[in-house]
Amino acid sequence: MRGTFSYRSAILILLLGVFTYLYGLDSRFAPKNGDEYPYMHIVRMTADSGHWLPLQSEMDGIKNTKPPLIFWQGIASTHWASEWTLADLRWPSVLYTSLTAFFLFLAVRRFSGKTQTGILAAVVWLSFFATYRYGRPFLADPPEVFWISLPFLAVLYWGRGALESKFFFPLMAGVCFGFALFAKSFAYIVPATFAMGLYYWRWRQWSIPQVIIRDLYKLIMIAALALGVFALWFAVDPNPEAVWKEFVVGENAGKFAARQSSYFMDLLRGGDSIWLLMLTTIANAGLFSFVLISSLVQCWRTRRFLSLEEVLLLLMIAAFFMVFSVPSQRSGRYLLPVMPAFAALIALYWDRLPLWGFRIALLLQLLVLSLLTWIGINLQFSQFLGDAGKWIYPYCHWLLMAAGLMLILAGLFKRNLTKTFSLAACFLVYCALTSSLAPLEGRLGRYSVETIAQLQGKDVWIPCDYRAKDEEYRLLLPGAKLHGYLAKDAADIATLTSAYPLVAVHAPLGVQPILCDSCQIVGQRMEMRARHSTEEIREMLMGQIGKYLFVNEYVVSTSAPNPDLSNLKDVCR
Repeated sequence: MRGTFSYRSAILILLLGVFTYLYGLDSRFAPKNGDEYPYMHIVRMTADSGHWLPLQSEMDGIKNTKPPLIFWQGIASTHWASEWTLADLRWPSVLYTSLTAFFLFLAVRRFSGKTQTGILAAVVWLSFFATYRYGRPFLADPPEVFWISLPFLAVLYWGRGALESKFFFPLMAGVCFGFALFAKSFAYIVPATFAMGLYYWRWRQWSIPQVIIRDLYKLIMIAALALGVFALWFAVDPNPEAVWKEFVVGENAGKFAARQSSYFMDLLRGGDSIWLLMLTTIANAGLFSFVLISSLVQCWRTRRFLSLEEVLLLLMIAAFFMVFSVPSQRSGRYLLPVMPAFAALIALYWDRLPLWGFRIALLLQLLVLSLLTWIGINLQFSQFLGDAGKWIYPYCHWLLMAAGLMLILAGLFKRNLTKTFSLAACFLVYCALTSSLAPLEGRLGRYSVETIAQLQGKDVWIPCDYRAKDEEYRLLLPGAKLHGYLAKDAADIATLTSAYPLVAVHAPLGVQPILCDSCQIVGQRMEMRARHSTEEIREMLMGQIGKYLFVNEYVVSTSAPNPDLSNLKDVCR
């Protein structure tokens, strides 16, 4: 019994987790997925139309990319796009993630008989990097994970009452799965009902005839209700043919086509192999990946003595893994709904887990925090900005870094603190990631009020390296009419200023842009670069971080005539 999880530790780490998920919620640099910008675009365009359906978009081929629930959520949380901030878009995702953690706590506490174990399961799930990355931004994953997890957590909570229920539980499960399909994809009905079927199979003592006689109608009811909820999209959308073509055929059926050589070769090798799916699923745990591996090893060693609840957790994981091994596009992101089950297993085996997995987690955390500290010191004291300003961290940033490093070192050298401190340090690392880029969230990384006022209602050309990247610029230049050009051309100032009347260009730090006589700088800010050459990476490793990691972005007013927008391709689209 090493490192028992106490009530005090549980409450303190839970509070730290809550703070971590709220800290920097409106940050442009928060860990996320690139889908957030297209989703924001669809929400804004649909809200501007004044109707819930059909979904609207100016992007080619991206309109009905997801069912409408996630976009309706964005419309509601931003009051029809009238309050357009990342925090307004993201807070429902945090609410969904919080509810998933709460119901996971209730279920694990109920069948384990220990409140600490329930809190531990919830906190461990929140500590997974995939939960942090996909559970906060404006994405379809938080509602999907919640609605899929809820029926399985209900089984763990109610036990016999749920599995023997003839009507209420199948009705509840069907509606919950239906909301999950309405948030992400109808394809999730396959692993969800398959996993529920395995639950009934285990409950009937592995008797298939008993499942057919007593539970088959329940599975049919669950699947029918879920698909019925999803089918409402076709019933209420004014253009169901587009939904079928873009979502059903394009977004889902296309994931079964061979991606490299052939389906079976892709299954066994390459970036979409089943082995990589297994690896990326475990990697969803992030810094706790090796702790998860040690938990699975412990499950295997005690496989003959597993409790009913442990078997059910493993059956859910196995069902989702098997189903998502079938499409030719295999991604650990599809397995996000089983991560609460993994967290529950870690919590159940917490006291019996060896320390090596937690020590690896601490070493990874030490590496990340040390790197962030070194970068932060370099940025604050190298004066890389010259006369443009100063990169200054508040004192609380350095207190956070120092506290994280001390906590990690204490966990490495004190065996009785290793497990608890490795869990707490996960959240400190996430806070440090956000805090390390905090200066860019202030004056350095934003345009002045005067610049924003001067560009109201005017056409401005901005660099795009991703579809709908202009949605980020709408947060920086609200009220401007934005158009995109290729981001790789952002440093070609002469060409850009001769082609566009108002254009955002990039110049190295400390280097004044060479402009034409009639050109005038309207505003400037600092931005982080996305791509670097081998020589630049080498220079950054030698300490020249600020010089190559960032660029100055200038909005330049020129005498160039307005281009014909009807014949000009917007790269952001």
